[in-house]
Amino acid sequence: MTHTSSPDTERAGTLEARITADAAAGSARRRTRRAALIRRIAGKVIGAAITLFGAASVAFLAQLALPGDRATVIFNIRAGQAIERTPEELAQINEQYGLLQPILVQYVDYLRALVSGTLGMSYQQYRPVSDIILEQLGPTLTLTLTAIVLSWLIMIVWVTLTAGRGRRLGTFGAMADTTAAGLPHYWLGSILLVVFGLWLGWFPVISGTSIAGLWLPALTLAIPLAGFMGQATRTEFERTLQQPFIVTARMRGMGETGVRLRHVLRHSVLPAVTLSGWALGATISGAVIVESLFSRPGIGSVLITAVNAQDLPIVTGVVVLIAALYVVANLVVDLIYTLIDPRLATS
Repeated sequence: MTHTSSPDTERAGTLEARITADAAAGSARRRTRRAALIRRIAGKVIGAAITLFGAASVAFLAQLALPGDRATVIFNIRAGQAIERTPEELAQINEQYGLLQPILVQYVDYLRALVSGTLGMSYQQYRPVSDIILEQLGPTLTLTLTAIVLSWLIMIVWVTLTAGRGRRLGTFGAMADTTAAGLPHYWLGSILLVVFGLWLGWFPVISGTSIAGLWLPALTLAIPLAGFMGQATRTEFERTLQQPFIVTARMRGMGETGVRLRHVLRHSVLPAVTLSGWALGATISGAVIVESLFSRPGIGSVLITAVNAQDLPIVTGVVVLIAALYVVANLVVDLIYTLIDPRLATS
C-alpha cells in the first residue's frame, strides 16, 4: 500500500524548514554583529593606548630637548641658586636619576615609572610625582564636575528658551552660543572676577576651598562649554520641533514648555552627550588656567609651581595625567554608545 504525503504535512515540513533557516540566519547575524562590536571596542582601546603612549613620549622628549645639563639644573633647583657645580657634586645626581645611561634605557625607565603609577620623582620635593598630584587632584575634579553640571544647566535653559522661537530670537541664541564658545578662559575669568568679586562683592576674590569661591571659577569654565554644546544641540532641537510626534503632542493639548522639555529636549541632547568625554578633558585642561587666576588649589597650582621651579617630572606628570583623563573619558563615552547601539559597530 502506497503512502502519499498530504498537503498539510508538506506545508508543515516547509514551515519547519523555513523557521530553522531563519533561526540559523538570525544566529549568524548576531555572531557577525558581536564580532564587529568586539573589533570596534578593541580598536578604540588600542587607539586610546597609542594616544597615551604618544603623549608620554612627547613629554619625555621635551625633557631631553631643554638646553643645559640636567644634572646641573636639578642640583641648582635643590640648592636654590644657580652656580657652577663640581663633577663630584653632579655625579650623585647623575647616579640617582640615571642621566648618564643611554637614552633608550632612560626612556624605558620613564615608561616603567608611568606604568607603575609613580610618574617619576620630583626634583625639588624628593617625592613621587603621583603623590604630589593626588594631593591636589580632588579640588580640580570638584571644579571640573561642577563646571560640567553648570554648563549643562546653562545650555538646556538657553536652548529651550531660544531655539525655534522665530528667526530673530533663534539667530540671537545661535550668535550667543558662538560667542560664548569662543571666550578665552583667562579673559572671561578676569571679567567675572572684576565685576562680581571686586565691584559687587558677591563672591570672594581669592577662591580658596570655600563653596562661595567655587562659583566664579566654575562659571568661567562652564560658559564657553555651554556655548559649544549649545551649538551642537540647537540644530537638532530645531529639527526635532518639526517631527510628527511633536505635532501630535501639541494636538493632544500639551503646552509648549512641556513639549520642549519632555519630548524635544530628550531627542536633541544626543550631540551634547557625545561631547561629554571631550568636555571632561577640555574642562580639566582649562581648570589649570582658572585655578591660577582665582588662586584656587589644584593641579593648576602644582603645575605653575613646577614650571617656575623647572621641576620637569611634575610638569610631565601633569601633562600625561591630563592626556590620560581626556583619552579615558572619550573612550568610556564611545564604548557606552557602542554598547547602547550595537549598530555603531558596523559603521
